[in-house]
Amino acid sequence: MKMWSGRFTHGPDAEFEQWQRSFPFDRVLLPYEVAASMAHASALAKAGVLSAEELAATLFALDQIGREGTPEADDPAIEDVHHYVETRLVELIGEVGYKLHTGRSRNEQIATDLRLYVREQIDEVTRLLAEFASAFVKQAEEAGDSAMPAYTHLQRAEPVLVAHWLLAYVEMFLRDIDRLSDCRKRLNVCPLGSGAVAGTILPLDREAISAQLEFDSPTANSMDATSDRDFAIEFVQVLSFVALHLSRWAEEFILFSTAEFGFLKLPEQYSTGSSAMPQKKNPDALELIRGKAGKVFAEATALFVGMKGLPLAYNKDLQESQQPVFSAAHQMSSMLRVAAGFVTTVELNYPRMQKAASSGFMNAQAAAAYLVRQGIPFRRAHELVGKGVRLCVEQSCELEQLSKEDYALCGIDANEHFYNSLALEEVLAIHNVPGGTAASRVHEALQTAKEKLSQFFGVAHACT
Repeated sequence: MKMWSGRFTHGPDAEFEQWQRSFPFDRVLLPYEVAASMAHASALAKAGVLSAEELAATLFALDQIGREGTPEADDPAIEDVHHYVETRLVELIGEVGYKLHTGRSRNEQIATDLRLYVREQIDEVTRLLAEFASAFVKQAEEAGDSAMPAYTHLQRAEPVLVAHWLLAYVEMFLRDIDRLSDCRKRLNVCPLGSGAVAGTILPLDREAISAQLEFDSPTANSMDATSDRDFAIEFVQVLSFVALHLSRWAEEFILFSTAEFGFLKLPEQYSTGSSAMPQKKNPDALELIRGKAGKVFAEATALFVGMKGLPLAYNKDLQESQQPVFSAAHQMSSMLRVAAGFVTTVELNYPRMQKAASSGFMNAQAAAAYLVRQGIPFRRAHELVGKGVRLCVEQSCELEQLSKEDYALCGIDANEHFYNSLALEEVLAIHNVPGGTAASRVHEALQTAKEKLSQFFGVAHACT
């Protein structure tokens, strides 16, 4: 029986009936529909709609429906997850099952179910992000004081510690965790009791319902509650940030895995070969992460476009807000699991990175800094060292290989202390500021990252 058929004399067109069904995709909301229905049933009993015996039977049947798991979508008569639960409930306990819908609407039900779903997905993505960031922390610990080139404009710029580079990604993903936390705070209000648009027709205890479902409070306005999907948009927007960061990371690791860089060895567990070229090992996992990021961006766009012209309150268009959320959450969870596995198993080529950090005039700024400490204005020091670089290019050598006479031609008095300032260890050490790549600062940053991540699963896990 349809949940709305009493007013109609004709059944729906067969094609339209199947076309408008949401059960093939919203059935994943079954656990949340059951939980929300249990809270509503308790409120109905408190309001005198259900007797104690009817409440017990209803809760027992709802629990059974939940334990049965996600149903198949093969019954064409079932419209949506709400219709399924009611139909199954009546099968289990008879006419009493029809009482459950007293004082509520599917408009508030889907708004509640979707909030519960998104809340759980936030917790899951947060956990996966923390595990992923912890894999970077572990790699940073293993890197010790190894160095590598840092790049601007994809040109060698200055040397940094490998750990400093890895921790840059940790910062990105910690920001994503903060965004998820903020989103969770805003979504954690309960629409139940909002009715179809104007509020429930019964004196239901909305505070008790909210508390039972672990929401912070009931929603403040019934019209907003039944039509709001800001929380869904915000959630997928945050996932877009995560996807953006994953894609940037994947791109850089793809570059660094090439023979031209050779900074890392692709793990075979996350690579494939070529059907034509026997020698190939391709970064398919990274390329797919980079590609799938676009799908997450697309889901965010779909939500924005779908919502932009909707008047208050509920419109059937909102049914189309579910699949982008489900898709983005699924894509993100799978991407993060693969990404964490990749970072856990990847091997970094420290000797190759260290060698690259010692060439390409990346100590030029350190040379200028030395001159500044001798009282030479930076703009003048920049020009003098630039002349030295030009001379190196002509002689095919590095700054530390120029003679004192060569430096004299550039206007630089190159003494022993000047040459010492060009050594890789000294170049790294002068960046001794919070957030800099000096070894002591990176060790501090590593400890801070471990402490931040420890709150998610314990210090031992974050550090191993």
